[in-house]
Amino acid sequence: MPTKKDIEPGIEINGMFVDIFLEAFKLFPSVVLKRLLNYGIGTQQGKDIVVDRQTWYPLDKWLAAHEDVAGSVGPRAAFSIGQQIPKIISLPPTVNDVHGVLGSLNAMYHMYHRKHGKPMFDPGTGTFQSGIGSYGYKAEGKQKIISVCDNPYPCDLDRGLLVGLAQRFERMARLTHDERSCRKNGSTSCVYTVTW
Repeated sequence: MPTKKDIEPGIEINGMFVDIFLEAFKLFPSVVLKRLLNYGIGTQQGKDIVVDRQTWYPLDKWLAAHEDVAGSVGPRAAFSIGQQIPKIISLPPTVNDVHGVLGSLNAMYHMYHRKHGKPMFDPGTGTFQSGIGSYGYKAEGKQKIISVCDNPYPCDLDRGLLVGLAQRFERMARLTHDERSCRKNGSTSCVYTVTW
């Protein structure tokens, strides 16, 4: 798993992705307001933080701000924030089931990041640039998916994100986490199983 200190120079995150997170973080506005500006993320206008969706922000600063906020709200709240993200993001029109959304998550994740000015996923060639980890996808039958995540985002946020995405298509979707392999305990990845 890439950590903040392992992030290669020149990797940035798109303001649109940051704005999606800010929408999810509105559950905890005081926490966000106090911390994001300290890391140079967005500008304050009155009581709101405004993020330019056309701007790219340094990933190391975003991860530091994100870690600070997530550490303040705790694991249960980070999970809830992760669950909110799927309610906000737009999905490609070709995505119409759990397999489609979790199978395309890694590409969507990489498209919101760039390295030295170039997107980290090229949909024309299907190639990824390394440096930010991934959201894995492995179908095990019609109603079971294994996702191995080795990205620099918190485990609790990823748990919420994955189950929230699955529940957009299957209300009864559930997620289990293999506690023996967890980034919180020093592992390089977390292993999640989504069933419905």
